[in-house]
Amino acid sequence: MASKHTSRALRSSLRQLSAPRVQQRTFAAAVNASRPTLQKVATPAFVQQTRGMKTVDFAGDKEVVYERDDWPRDKLLEYFKNDTLALIGYGSQGHGQGLNLRDNGLNVIIGVRKDGASWKEAQQDGWVPGTNLFDVDEAIQKGTIIMNLLSDSAQSTTWPRIKPMLTKGKTLYFSHGFSPVFRDQTKVDCPSDIDVILVAPKGSGRTVRTLFREGRGINSSVAVWQDVTGKAEEKAIALGVAIGSGYMYKTTFQKEVYSDLYGERGCLMGGIHGMFLAQYEVLREKGHSPSEAFNETVEEATQSLYPLIGQNGMDYMYAACSTTARRGAIDWSKRFKDNLKPLFDELYESVREGKETQRAMEYGSRSDYREAFEKEMEEIRSMEIWRAGKAVRSLRPENA
Repeated sequence: MASKHTSRALRSSLRQLSAPRVQQRTFAAAVNASRPTLQKVATPAFVQQTRGMKTVDFAGDKEVVYERDDWPRDKLLEYFKNDTLALIGYGSQGHGQGLNLRDNGLNVIIGVRKDGASWKEAQQDGWVPGTNLFDVDEAIQKGTIIMNLLSDSAQSTTWPRIKPMLTKGKTLYFSHGFSPVFRDQTKVDCPSDIDVILVAPKGSGRTVRTLFREGRGINSSVAVWQDVTGKAEEKAIALGVAIGSGYMYKTTFQKEVYSDLYGERGCLMGGIHGMFLAQYEVLREKGHSPSEAFNETVEEATQSLYPLIGQNGMDYMYAACSTTARRGAIDWSKRFKDNLKPLFDELYESVREGKETQRAMEYGSRSDYREAFEKEMEEIRSMEIWRAGKAVRSLRPENA
């Protein structure tokens, strides 16, 4: 997570960008796109189904995906012509999803605490008080689709006030399965007479916004907790496109929150940070300079190798490296997997049993949460590895 001042600086820079025309590139086209010819690669088979749904073979498992092209802008406008999308909360996801919905022409309003920090940030993004910016209660009363994008802990603390306003005919939308799945702890028990759906972008709200502006679109998962109208899934898919998804795959609320909490604490954030620190510290203890230790731990990974994995997979990265590099990497990867798998199994059980939920709620509900978080960020910024990284980044040609 970026610090508060970093987030605002990023938000300011995003506002200065001009939105390019959205490219119409489908997921099917992306999967079948030409791959650099290090080796010949088989492409997955697609079966065209209703409304453009496609069954894709993911390593032997067939899954249904939904594409942005199935829901062009005029179709979205027609589908949601009688709806008011009340987006509650203006943090990372609220910012990205809200601006994308607005740019897509949908009737979206923001609900936040009047004159609070989020209210002021929403005004900076062009939301107008009394027109499309309201306090939470008024926004929910006006909305037909209530997009609850408050933080997980805030969803819990505000639920007693919000629940009575979720009257029959409204739809409740989440971007994380946390609150309903762990309802014994969060106390978020959804009314039984409304649709409850989920669209979970696989990235931060900043990425949701950036990819939308670039005409690309983030991948998201969609799920239904409760289908009263018989149209909950269709509504979720349409909203997924409206917020900026390029393609979507189906999941459940439970699987979404388990995989999300697990991934964040593992390879996506916590685990990779831990590995960076461990490797860097050993290099420094063995006499390597800060610049060399950082370059061999972080800079080469993020600037050279990880992009290759993102483009075409691990085998592509290995094939792009020297014989010596790939021989050692393949050998040691097995040892790392054997040593790390028990820890990852422990992590998953901690998620499943609700221990991570309890920890997150206790921390997020602290009155000094923001101050405590900033203190932790300052401790990270002050680490030698990241101070060295700042110097290394300044030497990149584009930063000269």
